Amino acid sequence: MRTSFVPVLAVASQAHAQAVPPSPCLVTNYTAIPAAVSNCTSIVLRDIAVPGGSKAIDLTGLQANSVVTFAGKTTFGYTNSSTFEPIVISGKNVTIKGEKGSVIDGNGNIYWDGLGSNGGVNKPNKFIVLKKMTAGSAVKDLTVKNWPVHLFGVSSCTDLTITDLVLDNSAGDAPNAASGTLAAAHNSDGFDVSSCTNVTIKNTKVYNQDDCVAVTSGDKITVDNMYCSGGHGLSIGSIGGKSNNNVTNIMFSNSQIINSSNGPRIKSNFNTTGFISNITYSNIFLSNISSYGIVIQQDYLNGGPTGSPSNGVIIENVLVKNVSGTATKNAKNYYVLCGDGSCSNFVWDNVHIVGGGKNSSCNFPSSGCPA
Repeated sequence: MRTSFVPVLAVASQAHAQAVPPSPCLVTNYTAIPAAVSNCTSIVLRDIAVPGGSKAIDLTGLQANSVVTFAGKTTFGYTNSSTFEPIVISGKNVTIKGEKGSVIDGNGNIYWDGLGSNGGVNKPNKFIVLKKMTAGSAVKDLTVKNWPVHLFGVSSCTDLTITDLVLDNSAGDAPNAASGTLAAAHNSDGFDVSSCTNVTIKNTKVYNQDDCVAVTSGDKITVDNMYCSGGHGLSIGSIGGKSNNNVTNIMFSNSQIINSSNGPRIKSNFNTTGFISNITYSNIFLSNISSYGIVIQQDYLNGGPTGSPSNGVIIENVLVKNVSGTATKNAKNYYVLCGDGSCSNFVWDNVHIVGGGKNSSCNFPSSGCPA
């Protein structure tokens, strides 16, 4: 009979026995995961086939200092729910990592209909939820493909590092039978970060159809050395009308945004309140941007721009430095639409975007758009 949860014993000489690390618990069957989480601090999840019907990989009960390794191919059956979260993770100083060659496949193609979370087939809205990961926790070396809608929901985390991931939803670029002329995948954000402090996301490639990274609330968030392709750029927002509407001390740096609709983007919702302060975009290269090279706007309503900004969300101390690249003939190089008196202290330093065929428009600062 096949064993699905086994301790893998380490072998060492007696002289070095004291240096042998804890033996990992090897899990090869979905049903054995709870026992491993309860009893082990080193866990290998190998070739896990998660059944459909709201069955999740639940790692919220990890012991402090645990290490979980995804190995082989992790797959998921169909679940007809928009609230279902297929992978949920919490813990203090826990490490979640991928073995070389491993893949987590969200089976998004069975959900994709071009509508994402805006209707159509019920789809798991957040594929991997990181909640209350604290005290030096890390997520690293994962490859994730074909998630249904949003990928990482990162909330209420402190002192967390996410690094060296490959996130590939490019199979959703093409239309399918359900989406008509639209890309099959939609609302496929790479990272949505909220109510977090001291979180770093770095050294990661994202191929998707929506925000590469979107920060909607939090303090001291660093996003560094990203490669973002096919999506909506590196974003703050949208801000306003939520439980937490403060975004402070955010750094986006040393990144590429390729074949995307926007580059750096800050957006707030119409007739709401909030606070956006100390935002830096530094050393960002853009290529083939189709809507706005840089966009800051305060006119979002029901998920889209209206052209009429409000001033309830304060945006202050924005530095855009060493940002350059190309936009397409149907794009604007720059677009800033601030409410009356709600924006202050914007600095453009060595900003140079070319190629946009539509006239740029900046109602703030008084000096206008970058030259």
